[in-house]
Amino acid sequence: MHFPSLPTALLLTLTLHSGVNAAASDDKKTKPSDPCTVASSTGSFYDLRSLAILPPADDQKKPAKGVKTDDWHARGWDYHDGKANFTLNICAPVVDPIKDVEGISHDLWKNVSAYYEIGSKKYSLGQQSSNLTVRGKRLVLQYTNGSPCGKDKNGRAVKDAEGEDEKDKNGVRRKSALISFHCDKDPLATGATPSFVGTDPDECSYHFEVLSPAACVTAEPAKQSVGPGAVFAIIGAIAIIVYFLGGVFYQRNVAHARGWRQLPNYSMWAGIGSFIKDIFIIATSSCAHFLPSRRGYSALSISANGNSNGRGRHRNEDENRLIDQLDEEWDD
Repeated sequence: MHFPSLPTALLLTLTLHSGVNAAASDDKKTKPSDPCTVASSTGSFYDLRSLAILPPADDQKKPAKGVKTDDWHARGWDYHDGKANFTLNICAPVVDPIKDVEGISHDLWKNVSAYYEIGSKKYSLGQQSSNLTVRGKRLVLQYTNGSPCGKDKNGRAVKDAEGEDEKDKNGVRRKSALISFHCDKDPLATGATPSFVGTDPDECSYHFEVLSPAACVTAEPAKQSVGPGAVFAIIGAIAIIVYFLGGVFYQRNVAHARGWRQLPNYSMWAGIGSFIKDIFIIATSSCAHFLPSRRGYSALSISANGNSNGRGRHRNEDENRLIDQLDEEWDD
């Protein structure tokens, strides 16, 4: 029998490769980008999830030490003569519940991410959003669909044919907030420092800047697409491929072996097969003694000197010959 080395090796390689791919496909999952994170086209990665203030869980009695639990605040300075201060959250709605927001329906109050107060009135600067954008070297976050913009001389809401992103279905322009993040390289800095920059004359677009270490470029966490089981399967498959292909190459070209003897350690594999076969024979023959005989009397083999233990002697001799044969095969 001849051993077709090349076709069999290719078949073995393809079989193991398909098995590895099947194992890897079970663990492979395409994960979308996490909220409040973004990766630029140049490879820079930003993660602002640490700046999002989340309300405590219902079963959490006391927040952990050093964890911020209230919203971020920015001073309005000269805006409305310093009577307006801003409250905002990053990538999440404000923690403190607000009511009676100007020009916003009741079901949208819980999604307001930035607002300011003048007297008893509250004005929304946009709904919650976690879609970060990298523009050049700037990291920005925008909130839209806030309260209606200022009114004209006739008391009607300001409308504009342009700015489609800031208009609702009635054509009314609504307030929005654009937050620009800057990296704070101070090693002692913690948290964030938001500041109000300004607004347009129509009081529709508000600009803020946030200085924080969280806005610095970080390394994107590795996304493991292959599970531990698939990793071990790949390593095992590579080891088996190298073992068989390398052994076949050596046996064929160096030892000039042909047929099945081209397999690496052929005598060992053949001995294992014979050993398993002999163990099976011994096990079946041993179990046969416990089976009931078909006759009422057992045939006795009487030797020449009159002894009746010839059958046991022959059985012992057969077992000794079998053990000697196994020893010779292992020695080879």
